Amino acid sequence: QGANSYGQLGQSHVEDQCVPRLSFLPCSALQGRTVRVVDGGGGHSVVLEVFVCGQNDRGQLGLGHSTNVLTLQLCPVLNHRVANVACGWDFTLLLTDSGQLFACGSNAFGQLGVGQTVTHSSELLAVEPVVSVAAGLRHSLSGSVYQWGTGLFNHAKRALSPHPVPSHLNSKLPCPVPLGQRKAQLVTAGSAHCVCLTEEGELFLWGRNKHGQLATAEPFLPSPTLLNRSLLKGEKVMGVCSGWTHVVAQTRGRVFTWGRGDYGQLGRSASVSENEEMLMGIRKDCIPLEVTSLYGATQIVCGSEHNLAIVGCLLSWGWNEHGMCGDGSQADVFHPRLVSDLRPVVIGCGAGHSMAVCGV
Repeated sequence: QGANSYGQLGQSHVEDQCVPRLSFLPCSALQGRTVRVVDGGGGHSVVLEVFVCGQNDRGQLGLGHSTNVLTLQLCPVLNHRVANVACGWDFTLLLTDSGQLFACGSNAFGQLGVGQTVTHSSELLAVEPVVSVAAGLRHSLSGSVYQWGTGLFNHAKRALSPHPVPSHLNSKLPCPVPLGQRKAQLVTAGSAHCVCLTEEGELFLWGRNKHGQLATAEPFLPSPTLLNRSLLKGEKVMGVCSGWTHVVAQTRGRVFTWGRGDYGQLGRSASVSENEEMLMGIRKDCIPLEVTSLYGATQIVCGSEHNLAIVGCLLSWGWNEHGMCGDGSQADVFHPRLVSDLRPVVIGCGAGHSMAVCGV
């Protein structure tokens, strides 16, 4: 459901959908394997094992051509089994079980990690082996921890002048990010910020902080900065995902959100008491608060400004201009709301569309 201007919903047309509609996978191509991950970019979708559809003007579908695709088509990944996918605005990163990373699509900002000689590629290009992967609007991340793409460079230059911009914010090849002795478990990215979850359950954040998504008063953090665990009631973080300008963190059952919330993407009221704000020394939108209706969520994913969660059933909230919250309207949703009576198994979001693999 949601935006479909380029056929990213895989339904043979380009009309937006405000309620869930079935998209068919070629069952013969699955060969008995189950769908493990779904993800989307600005106008394209990827379903593992690897089917693609939608916008393809920069070759982001990895099919060897640049024509848009309106139905889900199999993408040959050089006989590799793909473990994860991350979609940026107009590029795609595919991580195999063996740790090999492949990239396709736009490389205008070096976000493919293959240097600056390639402007875009409809063929899958090999990047250095990694253990996890994330895509922002025009930058990329991998554990443990590398960054590439210059999408944050101008923000950094303005914020840090006259001091130099760190190399990991201005590299078109994978560049190590200083994380000390910690080991990264998961990385995720927003439009101009980065998040890393360590094996110890700590969160490190860096990049642009215009909407308080880094939970600090600083306008820009050039290098990973540890989130004070007291902001999450002292709890260890088990999972994290990020929209363009907001962050969702899961502890043992509890879910906290912070950052931009004017489309409802925080799933709660953005207000805190004046005493809390004075105690923290940071502005209100920076303070993580719990969304109690998401307690026990087994999966949460973020689009650009909307979200999906599985809490026994499928819930959605946030920006809904294209109907991606699936409630039949185009009005923003400010608290998690039930999406039909679907039985979701795997969920994923693009910038303005939503996907769910459901049981029958």
